[in-house]
Amino acid sequence: MGLSLSRWFCSRTADRPPFSSSPFLPLAVPTSSRLAVTLNSPPVSPGDSRSHWSTVHRSLHFLLSPCKQEATRSPAELSSDGVRAEIGVKSGLHVWEVVWRPEHRGTHAVVGISRQDCPLQSSGYNVLVGADSQSWGWELKTNQLWHGGQTLKLYPENGSKRCHSEMAADSKSQSSSSSSAKMAQTPLLIPERVLLVLDADAGTLGFVVNGSFLGVAFKDLPRDVELFPTVSSVRGGACIRLRYMNGSTRDPPSLMALCGLSIRQNLGQKRLKHMDKLPLPPFLQRCLASSH
Repeated sequence: MGLSLSRWFCSRTADRPPFSSSPFLPLAVPTSSRLAVTLNSPPVSPGDSRSHWSTVHRSLHFLLSPCKQEATRSPAELSSDGVRAEIGVKSGLHVWEVVWRPEHRGTHAVVGISRQDCPLQSSGYNVLVGADSQSWGWELKTNQLWHGGQTLKLYPENGSKRCHSEMAADSKSQSSSSSSAKMAQTPLLIPERVLLVLDADAGTLGFVVNGSFLGVAFKDLPRDVELFPTVSSVRGGACIRLRYMNGSTRDPPSLMALCGLSIRQNLGQKRLKHMDKLPLPPFLQRCLASSH
């Protein structure tokens, strides 16, 4: 059976979709098997309560949709406003999707996590998530990481340099020092969909963009403390959608889950609908179909 499956894959290598041209692919960091299985597992029901913004823990300038999955900031001058999820986590590996259109961000658009007592409103236009010791945030426009009221570093590290290598080559004939400094300050354009990856067991927070895990953004997060997905904004009309995707315990993935992951990765996204044509017994085909 293994030989038949190998021949089936090899015979269809030419049918694979073209390699992704995403600018984030060169920045991708290898994932653990636990995270890889979680990211490739089917999402939970859209109505899951872990997808809800909190009706209590929010700035009054954030209005929630009836389903509580969308938070919209009302126009307000000289105000920085935040909202956090209704339900936090103390353990396990968890993935949330945050959908925030670039044209709805403005300045100081931050996504991250916070403890229960993180301030969710302040005067002026400021970064709110990451402004104190109670929260950790990624500012999407500048790509800066914030914690304790300070910028820590760019995320992903050296991302602007790698993704603008062509710019660097063109500027070699000019002043290399000034052009390199300017290039390093050019932020990456973060698309509307970002996955927030919180490993409460390891105490780390990272992000997935365009299917690429960009590595650990924050480490040494507090253990056995409830942490909540949190965003902050200063733009009137900013609409931010939250959805809990999936999670896992600290236990290692099962062998069946790892085998299913390997098969789906070899198939590729566009060929998953042909899983029923794999030379496998019906029972295994059903297991693959249910896991997808």
